[in-house]
Amino acid sequence: MTPPRKPRAVPPGATLGVAAPAFAVDAAPLEEGVEGLRAAGFRVRVGEGVLAREGYLAGDDARRAREFAALLEDPAVDAIVCARGGYGCQRILPRLDPELVRRAAKPLLGYSDVTVLHLWQLRQAGLGGLHGPMLEHGAWSVEETDAVRAALSGTAGEVVLAGAPAGGGRREGRLVGGSLKLVATSLGTPFEVDTEGAILLLEDVAEKPYAIDRMLRQLEAAGKLATLVGVGVGYLRDCTDPKRAEPTARAVLEEAIAPLGVPLVFDLPFGHDRPNLPWPVGALAALDGERGELRVLESGVEA
Repeated sequence: MTPPRKPRAVPPGATLGVAAPAFAVDAAPLEEGVEGLRAAGFRVRVGEGVLAREGYLAGDDARRAREFAALLEDPAVDAIVCARGGYGCQRILPRLDPELVRRAAKPLLGYSDVTVLHLWQLRQAGLGGLHGPMLEHGAWSVEETDAVRAALSGTAGEVVLAGAPAGGGRREGRLVGGSLKLVATSLGTPFEVDTEGAILLLEDVAEKPYAIDRMLRQLEAAGKLATLVGVGVGYLRDCTDPKRAEPTARAVLEEAIAPLGVPLVFDLPFGHDRPNLPWPVGALAALDGERGELRVLESGVEA
C-alpha cells in the first residue's frame, strides 16, 4: 500500500463542514450533533440542502455531489464531517473530481457508507482520511469529541485502541478498511481496497455470520487476505442469526484469518456502537495480537 498524502491539520476553533452524501438525514439528531460540535469549540457550516430527501437519499446524486464539492472548495471550511451513512456515497463518485479532493486536502470524517469515500480518496486522489463518528446519533461523547479533536489537529501522539487478543504476534502496516460489506463491494472497481502490507480494520452491523463468511471468502478469492499484515475487528453489532446460533461472527472471522498467521484483534472501539473512536486511514500503525491492541504510530494529518 502506497503511503497516501495526509490531509491538512485543522487549527483550534476550526470550521467543520457538514455534508450528507448518503441516506436522508433526520433533523433532530443533526441539530443535536451540530450543537455538540459548537459546544466543543468548533465552528460549523452545514451544507446547503443537507435535509433534502429523494426516496431514501439526502437529495439526488447531483445535489449530494455538489454539496460535497462546495465544502471542498470553500476556503472557510477546514474539514468535512458526514451527517450519516447508510447508502449513497458510491452513486456520487462519478461526479467527484479527484484533483479537487487532492488540492483541498481536507480531513474527511465518517464511517459506515463513508468507507466508500475513504477508499475512493485513497485510490483516486492519493489522500488519507479519518474513520470516525458522524452525527446520526446526535452529540458525541466527551471521549469521542476529545479523540476527534486530537486527530484533526494532529496533537494525539501515539494512540492505543484496546481490544481482545486473538494471537498472531505483532506487525506494522498502514491502516485501511471500514465497513466489511463496503470493503468487499469495492472489489473490481477503481476504488478497490489495497491490502498490500496493510492492517485491515473491519466492522459491520446487522450482517449474519454466513454473510460475513461470504464477504471474507470474496476478499480471499481476490487475493486481498494473502497480502495484508494484520486484521483488527471493531464492533460487530447485531451480527447474529436467530436461526443459527453457530458459528458466531467472531468464529467465522477467526476461521478465515487465523491460518494467515497475522495479528488478529477483536473488540476494538470503532464502528456501529459507542464509543466510535477515530483512526486515520492510510496512517502507519502496529497491531499486536498478543496484547490485543492497535497502536497508531503517526498522525493522520499534516501541519
